[in-house]
Amino acid sequence: MKQQNLPFPRAVWLIVLSCLLLSGIHLNLSAQEMDRENNRLAVLWVSGDRDVAEKSCLMYTHAAKKNGWFDEVVLIVWGSSSRLLAEDQELQEKVKAMKKDGVILEACIACSDMLGVTEELRALGIDVKGMGVPLTNYLKQGYHVLTY
Repeated sequence: MKQQNLPFPRAVWLIVLSCLLLSGIHLNLSAQEMDRENNRLAVLWVSGDRDVAEKSCLMYTHAAKKNGWFDEVVLIVWGSSSRLLAEDQELQEKVKAMKKDGVILEACIACSDMLGVTEELRALGIDVKGMGVPLTNYLKQGYHVLTY
């Protein structure tokens, strides 16, 4: 078998390859460190569709907290989801279980007032308040934001 002539000695190639691998390990460590610092999730639930609520939004949000995928999980009830939640007993039970497991529950008071459901949401233990500033803060503080 004929040996190829490399432009640099084999040792130089090994050093270059080692440096590339080590820098990749450093990048992975930095990403892991960043993940530890950015381990917060804000879920913005705007859809009034029950299937979206039950089969996506509430299921994932609850699992993210219960399974420790994120240290902090916030569910923000906003818009049409306010009415859906206020009128649906089964979804209310799911949200109560989420609160019990540590999900932070918040809702937009402007939306809930327009829809006439503010007191129903408060009765579920949801912090109903102006959400423009809190949502902006979540975005600026680097929360992962997921919208349903």
